[in-house]
Amino acid sequence: MPINSALPPCSILLLAGGRGQRMGGQDKGLLEWHGEPLIAHLHRKTRALSDDLIISCNRNLDKYAPYADQMVHDEEDDFPGPLAGIRAGLKAARHPHLLVLPCDVPRIDAALLRSMRETANKHPDKPLMLRHGEHWEPLLCIIPVALCAAFDKAWNEGERSPGRLMRKLQATALQCTDNDPRLANLNTPELLSAPGTVSE
Repeated sequence: MPINSALPPCSILLLAGGRGQRMGGQDKGLLEWHGEPLIAHLHRKTRALSDDLIISCNRNLDKYAPYADQMVHDEEDDFPGPLAGIRAGLKAARHPHLLVLPCDVPRIDAALLRSMRETANKHPDKPLMLRHGEHWEPLLCIIPVALCAAFDKAWNEGERSPGRLMRKLQATALQCTDNDPRLANLNTPELLSAPGTVSE
């Protein structure tokens, strides 16, 4: 598929390395929604945007591999959290910016992804996070790869919250409406099985 060249190239990181506690320990990215694994929906939404599609996962690497150009995993065992996956993605990224998405937001659409990239392009030295109301969405973000050392330093000092770290780094907010359905995290069995339309 053609890569959107109207904006500077970015690497894309799909986070699928969590413990899946709310799913009873199941590998969330491989759970089906509307007949396909969640990771397949995110792959389809992002494939045309980058030639560097990275998946962070800590198990079932063979099942994730067909959806990725690169695979990364946490440096530490026992699922240390999303900041570990983001750090691994920053180190692997081949482009100056890394667009990060969790694997459980299959309703995200092309318009919002483009808005994220356009806004980040106006503030190229700062992280960008989505926000709705007063709530930040730290796993829906774009991070300058040049901040990799700052992420490592914070990690080594004990920081584990991506949102807190990016706010300290003066993150730009891209404001969405309250309860924007495109940001819905399908992270429980009830949400995953709820009726709803597929937004493609």
